[in-house]
Amino acid sequence: MKRALGGIVAAILLFTQPAAAQSMLRDAETEALLTDMSRPIAVAAGLDPRNFNVVLLQDKSINAFVAGGQTVYIHSGLIDAADDANEVQGVVAHEIGHIVGGHVPLAGRGMAPATGITVLSLLLGVAAMAAGAGEAGAGILAAGQQAAMGSYLAFSRTQESSADAAGARFLRGANISGQGMLDFFKKLQNMEYRLAIPQDNGYQRTHPLTGERIANLTQDVQASPSFKAPTDQALETRFKRVQAKLRGYVSDPKDTLRRYPASDQSVYAHYARAYAYHKSGYPEQAAAETLALVKAAPDDPYFLELEGQILLESGKPKEALSALREATERTRSSPLIAATFGHALIAAEDPALLDEAERVLKQAIARDNQNPFAWYQLSILYERRGDPARVALAMAEYASLAGDTGMALASARRAMALLPQGSRDWIRAQDIQMTSQTAFEEERRQRRRRGNDG
Repeated sequence: MKRALGGIVAAILLFTQPAAAQSMLRDAETEALLTDMSRPIAVAAGLDPRNFNVVLLQDKSINAFVAGGQTVYIHSGLIDAADDANEVQGVVAHEIGHIVGGHVPLAGRGMAPATGITVLSLLLGVAAMAAGAGEAGAGILAAGQQAAMGSYLAFSRTQESSADAAGARFLRGANISGQGMLDFFKKLQNMEYRLAIPQDNGYQRTHPLTGERIANLTQDVQASPSFKAPTDQALETRFKRVQAKLRGYVSDPKDTLRRYPASDQSVYAHYARAYAYHKSGYPEQAAAETLALVKAAPDDPYFLELEGQILLESGKPKEALSALREATERTRSSPLIAATFGHALIAAEDPALLDEAERVLKQAIARDNQNPFAWYQLSILYERRGDPARVALAMAEYASLAGDTGMALASARRAMALLPQGSRDWIRAQDIQMTSQTAFEEERRQRRRRGNDG
């Protein structure tokens, strides 16, 4: 039975793969850009932009997906492959189509008939085998699995077509050209040609044939009044910057330096090379590239952030303070930049700076409490002050966000033992203890099941 169900289950897992399977990339400049690129599309779709989010994952594949809620997950490979910001907007619009259509919660509806077909074929196949018709039974099992897969794939293709149409409608409502959506589909089609992926059988695919998608969308997209609307040049410049820094951070440094040779003196090239050199352990070269950026735009907070980050990670935290303080101020205390600034204040090992560090880190967490790095820095600060109760609470917060349920549970219990019972911090520690206990027990049950299956 496990074998017969394997094919259809695998298809479902591909559709609902959680974001936790990849590493999340967090960067203040990138998140600000993705928010500004996506906000008008989300508004046109009727979503509250305060509850909508775009998350970047470190994955070289060209992909984006939704996994429940109002979050679109984009792979770094998609940003790398895109020719412009408008292509990424087209992808985001398509994924918002899945969100508005409720396609992730509805996936169970597509699974239900497929499962029914599979179970029926299992019963018939096993009955045939029991009657001595082994080959016939095996044939029934295979046919049932194929029918189940076909049922699910047909349901998936319908959802994808619906998301395409909805995405085009949302782009029109946001006065954003759908040209990028068409261009990106054409790019995918060219990749399929290069990989010799068959283009004549759409029945064995989760998505409609790319050529069909382009044909279905072209007339609708070109009829939109916004079809020839140019992308805002400032937004496009920001996209090219983010694309360059992402390449410098994610790609092999040798590949980055080939793509952005020293002869290229553009802002994008300096940005990419700075990250490539820093990543490969050449702080002087990284600092030189960053200096060129800061000279060109001395008030740019993200260049200042990079300058401070390189100094901090080169073992010069005191020298990093000025740049990181200004970057924090110019971004109105962007949580990610503020967390790095708080780290530098602590790393400077000057007791006089601890009050500022606590204020900066608490402000960062108040605006974004999903940043484990900020909580970890707070735990170091409280350790310096000899406050074991808040060390334990901060570590419980950190471990909970980092997915270390064992540490979260132990730290929360220690915090509860040290904090005044019934206080706000004690209640927060109790919340973490309860959720971590539940998660820990579930992990233990899963380990037992895997052991029994093995």
